[in-house]
Amino acid sequence: MAFSFFKPRSKTPQEIARATKDSLLALDSPTVVEVKALEKALEEVDRNFSAMKVILCGDGEAEPSPDQILQLTIEICKDDVIPLLVHKLLVFGWQARKDLVLCWSVILKQEVGDRYCCVEYIENNLDLLDFLVVCYDNKEAALTCGSMLRECIKFQSLAKYIMDSASFQFFFKYVDLPTFDVASDAFATFKDLLTKHSKEVSEYLTCHYDEFFEMYEKLLTSPNYVTRRQSLKLLSDFLLEPPNSRIMKQYILEIRYLKVIMMLLRDSSKNIQLSAFHIFKVFVANPNKTHEIKIILSKNCEKLVDLLNSLSMGKGSEDEQFEEEKEMIVKEIERVARFMNRERTS
Repeated sequence: MAFSFFKPRSKTPQEIARATKDSLLALDSPTVVEVKALEKALEEVDRNFSAMKVILCGDGEAEPSPDQILQLTIEICKDDVIPLLVHKLLVFGWQARKDLVLCWSVILKQEVGDRYCCVEYIENNLDLLDFLVVCYDNKEAALTCGSMLRECIKFQSLAKYIMDSASFQFFFKYVDLPTFDVASDAFATFKDLLTKHSKEVSEYLTCHYDEFFEMYEKLLTSPNYVTRRQSLKLLSDFLLEPPNSRIMKQYILEIRYLKVIMMLLRDSSKNIQLSAFHIFKVFVANPNKTHEIKIILSKNCEKLVDLLNSLSMGKGSEDEQFEEEKEMIVKEIERVARFMNRERTS
């Protein structure tokens, strides 16, 4: 028996890009309606994704070549492989999706001259982002599309498009889905959208203030504990950011939202109560409180003071700061109540 001591020639980046495209296009062949034919076609996709992963991430023994990574990225864009990677991901198997996420994170970061080749391609084909968002409706593909979206959101232009698109509203549904892992992943993506690019977030909230906070109120009042807790924490994260100071000043003038936060102060969860306090204190400390907000604080003074006095963080330096803030807020509520009482009796 004769043995060959020569390794088969490794495929070039151009050959891998072409083979990947061909295998993805083959999924549309009329013959793949048969189960065995589809399995064979998907096996070919797996092989090509594995070859791509070796080029882009290395094989565990040798480091990947920057030149080959760049060349493969260019070929993927030039051969229009990107739309196929996105639109076919619903039929991929688990391993193919795992490899796709790794490859996607690498190719998006590749710069050709002064531009990101794949990011520019997506900018010219923005429907791909809409497709990735609605893939959250597919339980099998949801986590894959979430990982791919978060890689896209790292880039300002792509994050801005998603926020400005009609697809953005779907996140208010996805983060409250009953499937925990899908809802958690969707929330991670939602959080990145609202925290990664402060300038774009501020512009979005300015243009869509009423629409956004009306939908966000539903998250804060969700019967799902995890949704309430995560949404409240996220609200603090982006609302108290300096670029959003104008939005925050507008928010803390709204009686509607003060009532929501006061309701969360009475939540059965201590974690939610503490998170609610950090937003409630901004309403109370606001030197420009509306007359209506003063009335609400005055009418509920006794209950609010009792509630706040029973609220504590525990032990440590953070607790000392919390107690100081709480004391200041209690005094302000009592001051407002005295003022309103004098006003009523005068």
